[in-house]
Amino acid sequence: MQKKAEEKIDSLREKFYEVSQFIGRHPELGNEEHHSSQKLTELLKEHGFEIEQPLPGQPATAFTAKKSSGKPGAQIGFMCEYDALPEIGHACGHNLIGTQSAAAAIGCAEALQDSGGTVYVYGTPAEETNGAKVTMAESGMFYHLDAALMAHPSSDYVKSGTSLAMDAIEFSFYGKTAHAAAAPEEGVNALDAVLQTFNGINALRQHVTEDVRIHGIIPEGGTAANVVPDYATARFYVRAETRKTVNPVTEKVKNCARAAALATGARLEIQNYEYSYDDMQTNEALSAVFTKQLHTLGIKPEEIFEEENGGGSLDMGNVSQRCPSIHPYVRITHLPLSPHTVEFRDAALSDEGFEGMMLGAKALAFTGIEIAANESVREKIKQEFLGQLSPAR
Repeated sequence: MQKKAEEKIDSLREKFYEVSQFIGRHPELGNEEHHSSQKLTELLKEHGFEIEQPLPGQPATAFTAKKSSGKPGAQIGFMCEYDALPEIGHACGHNLIGTQSAAAAIGCAEALQDSGGTVYVYGTPAEETNGAKVTMAESGMFYHLDAALMAHPSSDYVKSGTSLAMDAIEFSFYGKTAHAAAAPEEGVNALDAVLQTFNGINALRQHVTEDVRIHGIIPEGGTAANVVPDYATARFYVRAETRKTVNPVTEKVKNCARAAALATGARLEIQNYEYSYDDMQTNEALSAVFTKQLHTLGIKPEEIFEEENGGGSLDMGNVSQRCPSIHPYVRITHLPLSPHTVEFRDAALSDEGFEGMMLGAKALAFTGIEIAANESVREKIKQEFLGQLSPAR
C-alpha cells in the first residue's frame, strides 16, 4: 500500500511543484487566499475528491475535500494551510504545508481504494491570525476523524509536541479631551488607563505559574502631547500550557484593565481581537506512527529531535481537543533558519524546500495508510485520545 501511495505522489511531482510555487509566489493574507484555495481545490478535484466550498459559517477561502473508497474503514484528515504573512509572504512555508497535505491525501486515498476508509482534506485559512481551525473545530467538523495530520516546514525534523493555549484580548479606553496645559482637570486620560493596565499586569506576573506568558502593545495612545487623549487601546496575548490555566489568568488580566478604568474614570470596552487557541495535545501513539514513517523514508533516528518547548500557539491545538492529532516538523533546509524571516521564505521556494515537502507528504500518507490498515494501532490511538481529553473542555 505504501508503494502505491509513493508511486502516485511521485507521478504528480511536477504538478505539486507548480502548485507550491504558485502559492509561494502569489502570497495572500489570511481569509484572502482565494487563488491559493482555488489551486488546491482544483488539484484535489482532478484526483477524485468531492469539494465543498463555501462552508457554512466559515471564511470563503475555507474548504473540505473528501474521497471515499466506498468501503468502511478509517477516517483520515489532512490539514492545509495557505495564508501568507504581511510584506514577507510565505515566510512560514504555508505554500508547502497546503501542497504537502494535498499531496499526502491524494497518495493516501490511492492506497485506501483497496483496503477501505475515507480521506478528508481541510482547507484552513488564516492560521497566522484568526485561524479557521478554531471555528471549524467548534462546528464539530473533526469529531469523526481517527487522525488529523499535518507537518510544518522547519530546519530540522522535530516530533510533534505541545503549544500554548492563548487568548488575544483588546482593551479600548474612552476618556475626554482637554488642553493638557490650560485645563488638564477637564480631561479624562485614556492613555493613563492603558498605562495603569500595563502596571497592573506587571504586578500580576509574580503571581502566575512559570508557564504563563503575557505580552502586549499600545496600538493607539493619542495624537498630540498637548491634548489629553480621549481614546487609547492595548492588545495582549495571554498564554499558558493549558486552557485550564489560561482562563483564570485572562480574567485577572481583564480585572487589571477594569481597575485602571475605575481609577482614571475612563470607559472600558473589552473584546477578543483574534480567536482563542487551545493547547496542542499531541497523540503520542499517532506521533510514533509518523516517526516510524520518517525512518522508512531514510531519516535516521538521530536526525529527529524532541520538541524542547511549545512556546507558540497553534489553531491545530483546537483540532487536537476534538480528535487524535499531530503537528510535527519536517526539514526543508540545512541552514539554521527561523520561520517568519525572508530567508525562510526563500527556503520554502527552493528546490531543497520542495524535496523536503515531498518527503513530508509521503510520511503523512504512509501514516494515514498504517492507521487505516492496522486496527490495533487505531484503537491504541483512540484510547490515548480519550484518556487525555482536557477537563476544561
